[in-house]
Amino acid sequence: MKELRQAIAGCLRANGADLVGFGGMERFEEPFLREMMPGAKTVICAAFRVLRGAHRGIEDGTTYYQYATMGVEAMEENVMPLALLRACALLEDAGYSALPQRRHQTVMRGEEGTNPEVDFESIMHGRKTEPELDFDRVAVRCGLGEIGLHGGLLTAEYGPLVRLCAIVTDAALESDPIAPAHLCDCCGACLRACPGGAIDENGQRDAWQCTVYYHGANMHKNPFLPPEAFGADPQREEILAGRARLSPERAREVIRQIIYYPPVKHGYAASICGRACHRACYVHLEENGKLNRRFVEPLRRRPEWELPML
Repeated sequence: MKELRQAIAGCLRANGADLVGFGGMERFEEPFLREMMPGAKTVICAAFRVLRGAHRGIEDGTTYYQYATMGVEAMEENVMPLALLRACALLEDAGYSALPQRRHQTVMRGEEGTNPEVDFESIMHGRKTEPELDFDRVAVRCGLGEIGLHGGLLTAEYGPLVRLCAIVTDAALESDPIAPAHLCDCCGACLRACPGGAIDENGQRDAWQCTVYYHGANMHKNPFLPPEAFGADPQREEILAGRARLSPERAREVIRQIIYYPPVKHGYAASICGRACHRACYVHLEENGKLNRRFVEPLRRRPEWELPML
């Protein structure tokens, strides 16, 4: 089984994965995991880096489209599915069953949930669907990293700049050790960086607040908003300054007014914030020497920019 484990990891890496971890089913308490695949013995998690260069334009305020297209859409629709399919085929060739797992981008089990990365009008709410893996916590149980204050995975190699998928299999493969938590020091940089204050001091994220400002409602951080943006909205100044606290209903009204930047294919939303929380977290980790990978220049090379209110 050692050879099969190495072959699976090699296959995933050959198809774009940067980190691969294995976790035995004894680490997973969720009943639906066993229900979805009776006899499953191992969960395999793969992390794919989101290139620093995909964040570069938003960090510098120069180009925005690359994060949504290359850092989100291409990863979710092209790179990760191919890696999953090939690794699962390898397991089948060895005589084992393998169930690929990727995110349900447009399905919400609750009535008011949302996903900032996709067009909220396309999301299906309240459907009786199978549960989705919590990929960040799956990654922790497979030894890839720890959970940061912002609720996302932190890895020693790429910080929070990764996307995840998984495989559930009945092959009994050796587990990786759980990574010791040492990256997040609860500095709060991720909380302060959000242009809409969507993450509270306990790390709880308001998904609708996040969505509004992921789309670019904060004028200080969106060079595409014209002077007349939100002109008829009674909360105009609070929205533009990132101070408005928005219910799901109000959030939908505000998002419909953000029409100044084109969407991405496959229903993905173009991001103006570019996961400001993740960038701030990465910058903090890099500045404090906590990441294993080193670059010639840091991600943040100058003071963080901000536009004036019009």
